[in-house]
Amino acid sequence: YCYSICEGRTLHTPKQKTALRKTGLLTSDPRLRDCVRQMRQYTRDTFGPVMMDKKLFKRCVGNNILLLTKAFRKKFIIPDFQKFTHQINRMYDSAQQQEGGQVADYIPQLAKFSPDLWGVSLCTIDGQRHSAGDTKVPFCLQSCVKPLEYAIAVHELGSEHVHNFVGKEPSGFKFNKLSLNEEDKPHNPMVNAGAIVISSLIKPNSNKAERFDYVMEFLKSMAGTEYVGFSNATFQSERETGDRNYAIGYYLKEKKCFPDNADMIAALDFYFQLCSIEVTCESGSVMAATLANGGICPITGERVLSAEAVRNTLSLMHSCGMYDFSGQFAFHVGLPAKSGVSGAVLLVVPNVMGMMCWSPPLDRLGNSVRGIHFCQDVVSYFNFHNYDNLRHFTKKHDPRRQSDDDPFDLQYLFHVLNLLCASRFALSAVDMERTDYDSRTALHIAAAEGQVEAVIFLTEVCKVNPYMKDRWGNTPLDDLRLDLLLSYCHCHLLADVSVEVSTWFFKFIKTRIVHMSHTCEHI
Repeated sequence: YCYSICEGRTLHTPKQKTALRKTGLLTSDPRLRDCVRQMRQYTRDTFGPVMMDKKLFKRCVGNNILLLTKAFRKKFIIPDFQKFTHQINRMYDSAQQQEGGQVADYIPQLAKFSPDLWGVSLCTIDGQRHSAGDTKVPFCLQSCVKPLEYAIAVHELGSEHVHNFVGKEPSGFKFNKLSLNEEDKPHNPMVNAGAIVISSLIKPNSNKAERFDYVMEFLKSMAGTEYVGFSNATFQSERETGDRNYAIGYYLKEKKCFPDNADMIAALDFYFQLCSIEVTCESGSVMAATLANGGICPITGERVLSAEAVRNTLSLMHSCGMYDFSGQFAFHVGLPAKSGVSGAVLLVVPNVMGMMCWSPPLDRLGNSVRGIHFCQDVVSYFNFHNYDNLRHFTKKHDPRRQSDDDPFDLQYLFHVLNLLCASRFALSAVDMERTDYDSRTALHIAAAEGQVEAVIFLTEVCKVNPYMKDRWGNTPLDDLRLDLLLSYCHCHLLADVSVEVSTWFFKFIKTRIVHMSHTCEHI
């Protein structure tokens, strides 16, 4: 697609959007905001679809060239996204046929949802998106908020402090059991007792409104600013019917499980509020993808959670996230997940994607019937289980990018260097010393092409070794063009870079004086 534009062809903007969707990118992606805005502006100005030529294309997508080229060259984590989503849709249809389970009714607001509702959304670590079914209907997180509030607490306070008040072991009991471990702590943050204590740790010196706003802003950042709301009706229902949670709160208070000066009733109210936070499958999948991506939101690039917080959260989700079904889920599915009595299942495939499944009918253990069926189908077909990649193991389908060992496209890299600022490019995690078939680095190409800014960027910012040899034994120094040297010196740039880079250029001068007398005369 990108290259057809560069060759001078023209494309209809609706076709461009279709081509974009095939890669998994949505036009609502925050990273494409400027590009989409400019395209829409041109459409309005011309009162209809726009035929886009090369000049207009560059103007619209210049700031997004790295993302778009990666998408259309199939360099995302799921290269063949259409084939992958076709299988996801098939699994969605299969799960839809499951008719067992009962909608939770012990919280009156939950009982109002139709048992026919069923939605699945996914978001990869590259921001590829796909949805099937009722994915725009808001529902409450309920227990799915537990790993999120735990992650926030660890991000803010650190693991050591948080685990002074709560354990790490599966309880073996129901999620709302009045039970503590041998140290008189809640067994883990994924049961009600643990989540109530965690609620008392977040911003303990702030008032109720500030604490709630603090968590809401965190969750919105995890969701890439997509929908995160609040159901006051569910909150009131929780308070009015939460006798068991009040009993747990008083038991925790008796055993001195809360930090000093903590208000138990305030902690319970805060916990009820957090359970009543609303998401959709679409926004929930971005939250899950933020966990899959090590705490960085895939569609904004913002670091939301520390690596420590994410690692510990995924570990506890894996061992304790699915109520009394946690052991079986870890055995059969082998992925971190958390369920809620609203019918939600938050599933994380580390380093690949996050998913949010939602269907209100629950099994006897409080897990979504359709959600569990879908998760099991996904892992039965794809090799996402933690231990599917053991040697000599039966191979399943792997939709992921196969290898990063392909020869590096240095011409593409060079094009990017001339379009993007150094800070944005450095964040793309590209190994700048990778070589092509001829063992030539980007610095070889930059020197040969006479790109001053690229050479400075590669040597100064990326610290590329200027003495790496290609298969003919040439270093970037040997490829450095004379006009680059003259331009570089003419612009008086030597004073702005390090001694090492300046020395390198002076060595070039010396080499050329010795071997090229006509060059010496020209200088």
